[in-house]
This record gives sequence, structure tokens and C-alpha cells, in this order.
Amino acid sequence: MPIVIFELPDGTQRKVTADSGTVLMRAAVSNGVDGIVAECGGNASCATCHVYVDDRHSDLVGPPNDVEDEMLDFTAAERRPTSRLSCQVQVSDALDGLVVHIPEEQV
Repeated sequence: MPIVIFELPDGTQRKVTADSGTVLMRAAVSNGVDGIVAECGGNASCATCHVYVDDRHSDLVGPPNDVEDEMLDFTAAERRPTSRLSCQVQVSDALDGLVVHIPEEQV
């Protein structure tokens, strides 16, 4: 099972084991990661699961789809080139060791 690292703004890291095929948001919520609220339950309609994908992994994760891209304009934190909604990033074995940063405004 892939390991995903959620990094909080203070540098604290939470390593979470995630099943392949699940989404990052589910892995975070299931493991009590601070800053991933997920008010809409993963429907890409609230932007409360916004993360910054670490630059080292952005190519592996890929770009947002059109719906996610539009929702990223409504995040509480600054939108960056590596911004993603964690409810839209599917975990796979290729993402083992993925690091995502949680915006300070969400914690």
C-alpha cells in the first residue's frame, strides 16, 4: 500500500498508508489529518480539501480536470501551479511517497 505524506504548515508530517484506488482526501479524513475538512464529501464542490502537491511529484499526479480547475479558483488559500483538490487525486502504487502540503489557511 502506498504511503502519502501530508505536511502541515509548521513542517509536521503525517505519514498515511492509503489503499490504491482511493483518493487522497479519504486517506486524510480516515486518518484524522488536520486541514482536510472535505465538507462536500469528495464531490469537488467545496475546495475544503485543497492541497499543494510537492514539486517533485506534480508530474506524477497530473493536472486537474475542468471541474476541479474551476473549483480551485474558490479555495481559501492562494492557488498555486501545484494546487489540487485531494478528493480528485487517486492514489496508486506510482504515488508511493507522495508529499502534499496543506495550506496554512485550512489548519
